Amino acid sequence: MSARVSSAPRATLACLAGLTALGASAWATEAEAAGLYFSDRGVRPMGRAGAYVAGADDLHAIWYNPAGLADAGTSALVDFAWLRFSVDHQRELLILDADGTYRSVKSPTVNGNSQFIPLPTIAGSYAFGAHKEWTVAAGLIAPYVALNSYAETVGGQPSPARYTLGSFDGSVLAVPGAWVAYKPFEELRLGLGAMALVGVFQSQVTFSASPQDRLIGAPEQPEYDAAAQLKVGPIFAPTMNAGATFVPSKYLRIGVSGQLPTVIDSTARITVRLPTSAVFDTAQIRGDEANVRFVLPAIVRLGVEARPTPNLRVEAAYVRELWSAHDAITATPRGISLDGITGLPPKVAMPPITIPRGFADSSSFRLGGEGRVTVQDRALDLRAGVTYETSGVPAEYLSLSSLDFAKVTASLGAGLHVSPRLRLDLVYAHIFASGEAVDPRTAKLPRVNPIKGNAPFEAVNGGTYSASADLFGLGAAYTFR
Repeated sequence: MSARVSSAPRATLACLAGLTALGASAWATEAEAAGLYFSDRGVRPMGRAGAYVAGADDLHAIWYNPAGLADAGTSALVDFAWLRFSVDHQRELLILDADGTYRSVKSPTVNGNSQFIPLPTIAGSYAFGAHKEWTVAAGLIAPYVALNSYAETVGGQPSPARYTLGSFDGSVLAVPGAWVAYKPFEELRLGLGAMALVGVFQSQVTFSASPQDRLIGAPEQPEYDAAAQLKVGPIFAPTMNAGATFVPSKYLRIGVSGQLPTVIDSTARITVRLPTSAVFDTAQIRGDEANVRFVLPAIVRLGVEARPTPNLRVEAAYVRELWSAHDAITATPRGISLDGITGLPPKVAMPPITIPRGFADSSSFRLGGEGRVTVQDRALDLRAGVTYETSGVPAEYLSLSSLDFAKVTASLGAGLHVSPRLRLDLVYAHIFASGEAVDPRTAKLPRVNPIKGNAPFEAVNGGTYSASADLFGLGAAYTFR
């Protein structure tokens, strides 16, 4: 039988539908943040598993420790890496039946995979001064983002992942910047940089407008699904980093660096396809502009590198990412409203919304190094490293739109010196993620639903998550003088 409601509740459904689509889409943008740091970056540094703070001495220093640019000379660097990321998720819901009994419902397993996207590092530097004590550099890096997409259907039914994530197709992000380093004497290097996250971010997500009290439909009845597409940008989010390297002897280097938080505060355009249910026959949304704001973390790095011989370098490093600053996402509509509905004012404005995130600071412990051997009169640098990193996403907030786990990265790399000026690099790293079982009784993320019914809160992020990733990279570095 067809479900019918009065015009005023129907109007409320439609207005809140548009508002919630905005919130759901803003929520999905956080996959950028979590994916942004699923792996650290750079072909040579990742050959050492990211243990590259004290030992930074080429153009990869722009990310790890800009003081290291003082040893880069006049040079150029280009490399590309692919983060192959896959995830499996079986959702588990706790549903309260009419008789007051909780029932556990498990959905089919959802699989997600990242596309093949070569992520670049492109940079150049120029050394000058009487003793080449000054170095300036400019460059562009792409975040190592795991932008997964998920099928719209699983086993012939709408995907259970649709309420937390659809796809990120069409997203383009980069971090350009400029840096300067100064070496006043051999025992000290200082560096400072300014950069910005720029580009366009797109995401798709689905929300459910089915009444929770189940008077006219089940909680996830497909005709109450509304698809939303969010395009955030153009993004311009500036930040800065700085560092220092101390060289008390030729056998030892100590490096410290830090990066300020990155505040994303950008315009957004939202397109909403309202549900097909008759409840929404008269609904019409006016406007599509909004503002999305959230914070990516400050980062602190500390490293100690030992150089027992001229051909061997080993570094231990610690990195702290202050994810606790990412406590919420706010979405502020700009003139989005519902117009011309009988029983309501002619124009009903959509208010701002806040989506809690509840992230926590994460730590990583890194050990890596490189040793040089000679092969047919050519120098070959062999690299290896291992990293253990804690998760920045508490289990109760874990979802397909905010994936992070405690993980171990093991890496191998090499750098072949084709000539005294040209070095070719490669890396392979595997990221072992611990996976997570999120108890649906403690899960915190609800199915986005604009209708307030009588049924209790039902989180959609409960269940099991498992993931793995591989990093492949190739690069070249050239020193002019």
